[in-house]
Amino acid sequence: MTDTPGWASPGSSPSPEGREPGASGPAEPADRPGPTEPAPQPGAEAQGAGAKWSKEQPPPGQWSAPTGAPSPHQAPPPPPPGPGWGGRHPGGPGPGGPGGGYTGPPAGYAGPPAGYAGPPAGYGGHGNPGGYPAWGGGWGGPPPAAKPGVIPLRPLGVGEILDGAVSTMRTYWRTVLGIALTVAVVTDTCLVLLQGLVLNDALSGTSLDSRTATPDEVFRALRETMIVGGIVTVISAAAILVATALLTTITSRAVLGKPVSAGEAWREARPQLPKLCGLLLLLGLITVGVVAAGALPGILVLAAGGSDAGGAALLGLGILGSVVVAVWLAIRFYLAAPALMLERQTITKAMSRSAKLVRGSWWRIFGIQVLAWLIANIVSSIVTIPFAVIGAAVSGDGMDDFLGTSGGHVGWAFLIIRGIGSLIGTTLTLPISAGVTVLLYIDQRIRREALDLELARAAGVQGYGTGGTGHVSGS
Repeated sequence: MTDTPGWASPGSSPSPEGREPGASGPAEPADRPGPTEPAPQPGAEAQGAGAKWSKEQPPPGQWSAPTGAPSPHQAPPPPPPGPGWGGRHPGGPGPGGPGGGYTGPPAGYAGPPAGYAGPPAGYGGHGNPGGYPAWGGGWGGPPPAAKPGVIPLRPLGVGEILDGAVSTMRTYWRTVLGIALTVAVVTDTCLVLLQGLVLNDALSGTSLDSRTATPDEVFRALRETMIVGGIVTVISAAAILVATALLTTITSRAVLGKPVSAGEAWREARPQLPKLCGLLLLLGLITVGVVAAGALPGILVLAAGGSDAGGAALLGLGILGSVVVAVWLAIRFYLAAPALMLERQTITKAMSRSAKLVRGSWWRIFGIQVLAWLIANIVSSIVTIPFAVIGAAVSGDGMDDFLGTSGGHVGWAFLIIRGIGSLIGTTLTLPISAGVTVLLYIDQRIRREALDLELARAAGVQGYGTGGTGHVSGS
């Protein structure tokens, strides 16, 4: 039994050509023909009743190899096996012959065991077999993984996940950017209109100066702001929900190297949209409930007339602890959305699947998510800030609009120009965020469930998982 061609594992049985290299002693050489009867070569014990040593036979250490050409029927004595995995297979790779076998004893070979001069260079043991380069040298290590789409079919690194998200946007830019642009237009238009028509009117008749503002004015302004913010949040969440569903489908196809149009993505994602909406609503309620539960003890102490300092400290600690728990739960259920979309799961089953996939990898997923969030916000800021500066310069209120010190009223010119920058930033960053989420889900399933085998079959990769590098049919 051999592990690789030309190499034998310990304890293997002898082959028909001779003793296997893993044997514990030297192989028995073939008898040398003579004029009367064959005489056994030195260095081996007599086998059978008819094989005897001559009385005048010199000691093994003084015997030398014959100078004449060996008989065609004579098999050369192989050298003793080296340490470790034993010697070389008689038909294995080596410097001599097509099969790389042993071509004969070297010059000055002084018979085993006393006069043995050592194996040829690069032979046996843990050295390079038969002169072949070492592992990781000329052979280059293990073969590369198949890559039918935007990622290789193996566990992914952080850079490969980010690169896969960007490659999806670059390869399917018409579909991806079209979806992201539609979402950005809807959300940013609603934000500009609500802030320009509703929020400005609500704040224009209210003086929020700390010396003259009454509690009623402050609460009225706060109420109007919360209403506008809630409306914008609902519209944005609905648009981002649809975009996430569509981009999840597109990214899953991009992994297989298969194109998909926006219409096809919509037809595949539409049946799961109600469940996805319910999932995000449930996760939002869980987050709010955790934070409220953490703040409740401090609120009760303050309401009961206890120490203001103690109540404030308890409230602060409760909110801090609840935020930590909320973040832990958010990462634990971070992969629930792609599990729901791609596995056609129910809401609770998708949350259970996410918890299973995240278990043991919480910090890794948290770090990658934070990194993706930072990259998206940096890109968005690079695009948005210049537009905000231009809008502040064009607007009559100047830098007051840019710094938010204009007393609540923001000019239309500033809102529109800043909205254009926000639209471009959202269009560029939304596909990256959604792509990282989907690729993290695929990566975790590859690591835990060997999803790469299923993906290879779906992509038409032949020979994947059988020891070969695999290739895509038709490529």
